[in-house]
Parts: sequence; C-alpha cells; structure tokens
Amino acid sequence: MINASLDRCLSFINSQSAPAKRVLTPVGLRRAVTISRQAGCGAVRVAEKLAEYLQQHAPPQSAPWTIFDRNLMDQVLADHNLPAYLAKTLPEDRMSALEDMIAEIVGARPTVQKLVLQTTETVLKFADLGGVIIIGRGGNIITAKLPHVLHVRLVAPLDDRVERICRDDHKTPAEARKFCIEEEQSRARYLKTYFNADINDPVNYHLIVNTSRVGCDNSAKLIGDAVLRF
Repeated sequence: MINASLDRCLSFINSQSAPAKRVLTPVGLRRAVTISRQAGCGAVRVAEKLAEYLQQHAPPQSAPWTIFDRNLMDQVLADHNLPAYLAKTLPEDRMSALEDMIAEIVGARPTVQKLVLQTTETVLKFADLGGVIIIGRGGNIITAKLPHVLHVRLVAPLDDRVERICRDDHKTPAEARKFCIEEEQSRARYLKTYFNADINDPVNYHLIVNTSRVGCDNSAKLIGDAVLRF
C-alpha cells in the first residue's frame, strides 16, 4: 500500500495535472526544462548543448544552467541523508515488487515508493529554483503546472537509436535494440506505476522533437529558443 506521504504527493501531482488557467510567471524567476526521451536519441548531448545555449543568453553573473540526469539520484540521497549505494536502486523502474517488499521487511533500504516521493520533492525544489534541465524521472508530470517549466519529449526512429548506441556504447546491434526496447518499457512503466501517466501522450509536452530529423545541436537551439520566448 502506498504510504500516506506518497499518497499526498500523488494527490498534489494529480491536482497539478488538472486543467487550470495559466498563471503568469513571476518577474525574475528563471526558466526550467524537463526532458523525456526515447533511449538512444541523444538526450544528454541535446541537454549539454541546450545548457550552453541558454547560458550564452543568460544575464551576466547568473548561476550556470545545470543538468540533472543520473546525478539526480545522488542529490536525492543527499537531501534525505540516505546511503550512496541506493543510487543503483531506482534507475527508472528496475526493482521488482517482490524485491521491494523483502528489502522493506529486512530494513535494507527505503521502499521504491518512498524513493519516488523523495525524488519528487527534489525535482520540485530544483524546478522552483529554475536554471535546471531535468532528464527523466517523470519531471514533466511532477512540474506539470509550474508556469516557468518547459516540457520536451525527444524521439527518433528505432534504427537510428540502435545505430547511435552501437557507436557510443560499443554494443552489438542486437544488444542495442534490446536495450532500447527494454529501456522504453521500463520508463513507460515507471510513469504509469507512480504517476498514472502515459509517457507517449503528446499533451504532456510543449515540444516533441525528432533528433534524427533535426539533429542534436539544432534540437538544442530549437528548444533553447522556445525557452527564451516561453
């Protein structure tokens, strides 16, 4: 059963997702970006180039734009005084319900549900600060109604993604294809299980960009221009 605090958190997210009038962004509040991505579409490259582009257009002496991807879990653990080894526990849905139950019984670690709650709190904290690019973790759902956050979905044809993973990660085509398929299923399950959201629903995003057609560098500029005019 979902614990009470997570239940409150999910209630908040559901209320954020409900239709509402747009609220004007407070003057001086820095924008933020969430990126949902298909495996192998170059999301990290896009995020890096996007951070560079936005920093170039930022006011002098402003804090640098920061990317939170795999390092997001490190920050979650630091925020909640949890041991570093737990960073491997939740790579976007890899822990079975049975493993989760056993770990809770023996007190080996917090339940995945608790980690999702703690991740949600950290994502909201960073989004409130602005100047961040948050990759994955349901960031677009968590921050759905924060008026200063732009939500992006990166996609590309499977064959192109397989080719990229073979080149960048030195996998065989069969390994890369298996990775793409399993990773997509994992990420979709994560959003469905913990946020009751469909990762492929286009209404959850401001922009959907095909990195094969546009290219990673041009995708970053396209998103950056949208952020600057958002």
